[in-house]
Amino acid sequence: MDYLQIKKADSLHGNIKISGAKNASLPLIAMTILAKNCVSIKNLPHVADINTLLKLLSNLGAKCSSLWGDEENITTVDTSSLTQTKATYDIVKTMRASILVLGPILARFGHCEVSLPGGCAIGQRPVDLHLKALEQMGAVINIEAGYIHAIAPNGLKGCNIIFDKITVTGTANIVMAAALAEGVTTITNAAREPEVVQLCQILNESGVKIEGIETAVLTIHGTNGKLLEIDEFSVIPDRIEAGTYLCAAAITKSELTLNGANAKHLGAVLSKLEEMGSRFTITENTITIHPSDVIKHVKIVTQEYPAFPTDMQAQFLALATQAEGTSIIEERLFENRFMHVSELQRMGADISLNGNVATVNGKSKLSGTDVMATDLRASSALVLAALVADGITDVHRIYHLDRGYDSLEKKLQNVGADIKRLRE
Repeated sequence: MDYLQIKKADSLHGNIKISGAKNASLPLIAMTILAKNCVSIKNLPHVADINTLLKLLSNLGAKCSSLWGDEENITTVDTSSLTQTKATYDIVKTMRASILVLGPILARFGHCEVSLPGGCAIGQRPVDLHLKALEQMGAVINIEAGYIHAIAPNGLKGCNIIFDKITVTGTANIVMAAALAEGVTTITNAAREPEVVQLCQILNESGVKIEGIETAVLTIHGTNGKLLEIDEFSVIPDRIEAGTYLCAAAITKSELTLNGANAKHLGAVLSKLEEMGSRFTITENTITIHPSDVIKHVKIVTQEYPAFPTDMQAQFLALATQAEGTSIIEERLFENRFMHVSELQRMGADISLNGNVATVNGKSKLSGTDVMATDLRASSALVLAALVADGITDVHRIYHLDRGYDSLEKKLQNVGADIKRLRE
């Protein structure tokens, strides 16, 4: 099993290329189930979750191939040969986003079996909102032996759906199901994340009329079973990866330039970094961070987009350990998303937890030690802390990290970090 060994960084400098967004790529790959043609996707990140979903589609009978390069990559997915409609446990258990195949398979074939998902243990993320919406569209759903069995004997029908709470994967799943449904589907309280927006934009360009893109109310005009012609597209940049490297620059008080980043997707993150003292030079495709000599304390509340993202909470918590004064971070989306706190405490961080609120007293002197990653974003928080910790830090169980960060250690090495991947 691999681990990362990291030594304290005096300063980072240079440029980092931001990869395509993992959280955009997954629904876009699932979307190819709706296509009648071979779909070419550019800028997919080379991470474990992408490989898992491509393997799942291959197991269902699709033809998938990828060419990975330093400057550009392209993946082709041909689902015209899709024959199987059962997503088995051995794949779905490793990644919750596998549930994204449920809507498009059901819409295309009228039946499917999908294992109940696994993935990160950051809290309850039930799929009941997905299932309730599909039932409203005419599906008959039963859960047996750990599998979701769904049939739509008369096809899926458009209807009015109101999500009780905002769900990103739920919105994506139902948008894809509605794309091939008969009639018009309206989704109220839809997620507005850039990753959902891109899915809707591409479907709209592929012949599915969608109104209300970028708003909380989406109206999807279904094709009544007609498969789509989907042109080549490129995945949007990963805003969470970009935010992580901005935190790496801030915590080490370094100037870094991110290439291929979209500042419009990072409003809340940039705003909080500015509160903490950083400044930015922004162009259409780059963000340069100019950090402060003194990191200021901050108050953060995680909420759905466009508010502060839960996927950046762990990284900012690590950054707050180096801030002057007391920072308050409230996690409102996932109940188990402070598992990295105990590992940061082992490094010397002064953090106290009260329910879903973390109080971080800075500035803490951190010391390198052995730490263990517990989920994807917690992994990156430990890497950030290690960059300013005295001595050597070994971050174990980085298979979590590999699920969502493309070549993290290489990108950090290229800007001066002393970090290497070793084998246990």
